[in-house]
Amino acid sequence: MGATTGRVLVVDDEPNARDALAELLADEGHDTRAAADGAEALELLEDYDPDVVLTDLKMPGVDGIELIERGRTLAPHAAFIVMTAFGTVETAVAAIKRGAENYLTKPLDMDTVSALVGRAMSRAQLSREAARLREQVDTRLSIGGVVGSHPSMQRLLKMVEQVARSRASVLIEGETGTGKELVAAAIHHASPRRDGPFVRLNCAALVESLLESELFGHERGAFTGAVSRRRGRFEQADGGTLFLDEVGEMGAATQVKLLRFLQEREFERVGGAETLRVDVRVVAATNRDLRRAVDEGHLREDLYYRLNVVRLEVPPLRARRSDVPALAHHFLRKHAEANGFEVQGFTDEALRALIAYPWPGNVRELENAVEHAVVLCEGRTIGLDALPELGRGRDDSGRHPGPADGLDARVPGLTLAEIERVAIERTLDAVGGSTAKAAELLGISQRKVQYRVKEWSEP
Repeated sequence: MGATTGRVLVVDDEPNARDALAELLADEGHDTRAAADGAEALELLEDYDPDVVLTDLKMPGVDGIELIERGRTLAPHAAFIVMTAFGTVETAVAAIKRGAENYLTKPLDMDTVSALVGRAMSRAQLSREAARLREQVDTRLSIGGVVGSHPSMQRLLKMVEQVARSRASVLIEGETGTGKELVAAAIHHASPRRDGPFVRLNCAALVESLLESELFGHERGAFTGAVSRRRGRFEQADGGTLFLDEVGEMGAATQVKLLRFLQEREFERVGGAETLRVDVRVVAATNRDLRRAVDEGHLREDLYYRLNVVRLEVPPLRARRSDVPALAHHFLRKHAEANGFEVQGFTDEALRALIAYPWPGNVRELENAVEHAVVLCEGRTIGLDALPELGRGRDDSGRHPGPADGLDARVPGLTLAEIERVAIERTLDAVGGSTAKAAELLGISQRKVQYRVKEWSEP
């Protein structure tokens, strides 16, 4: 008997047919249960939570159609396949309209049954995994759209929660595309200022004269083209948060005015004499080394320290590849809903390719890749062919590197315990933290993986 591949519930009011089918499926490696009618099946559904339900269509009491309609609520990830001796187009269409995955006509052909159950099993388990990842994204693994289960991201999310309660200035550092603006927005939305405005400004997008006007506003006639008074971003952000992206690109004159605001909480509009005071928290971000910018004379040292009261660093995606599956499903759901597509998940091959790729463009590049795949996907599951070319994630042979590639561990000198830890941790990283998948790849029990992880996490 092979390894169990999934859970199947067989529902039929004919005892011999029911028991024979359940036994044949068990011989193929499935965990099987049997129910004599629809009512008994409904009692089993919630606790057993099957991947596939094979149900007769014509049964006394609760028939196959009613079982599907009621059962989809109790077991939302289960795939329903109906069996009927009345193999007409009408009955098949009726069953599929009620939510059946497919249908079989009696007498059953076991090869056909095996093929349909196998395909339905894969889709059901994919749906279950996608739901698990969505739950992680929606709850403990995300704050304000910032997603991550990797220890580095969990530390960052914890700091976001702590920092949000204060009014201290925050400097967010990280490569382009890592999600620094999302972190800034998360700080704002978790803070007492959440009901106030969250105002953004990219300092690298404007020349010095325009940047000063954008930040502090200007009076009518302050310069050519200033035909009326204009409120700047500081006034617009009163009572809320001002996010200054690429703050290291700010010129010397604007740096002086920003420093004054951070020290005195006051400023004047360009061309104006009235001193204004606003209640604004400043959160800045940069992809540059600001300490080096200070040393090279491009950034005032006093401004650096005023901005850098609390420093947060957003890690690049290549340093937290275990977050790729959750992020990929998050973006899949986002773009599938936006485009009205019924795309539900990724094939294992596609997911392995996403995990293996180094993502030089970070989370932004991953989102673009997933949106591309959602648009080009022809079915409900994204395969490798729907993904954009991820050439930089392949080695010279054209193969996507596996979880052990690039391992910095030299076996001579390592203990067996150390080698075991490297193998388990790298495999968990590659499969998005799933202890079940890691155990399967390593050829050990899931309980052993869980025990080792718990052992290593204890001080």
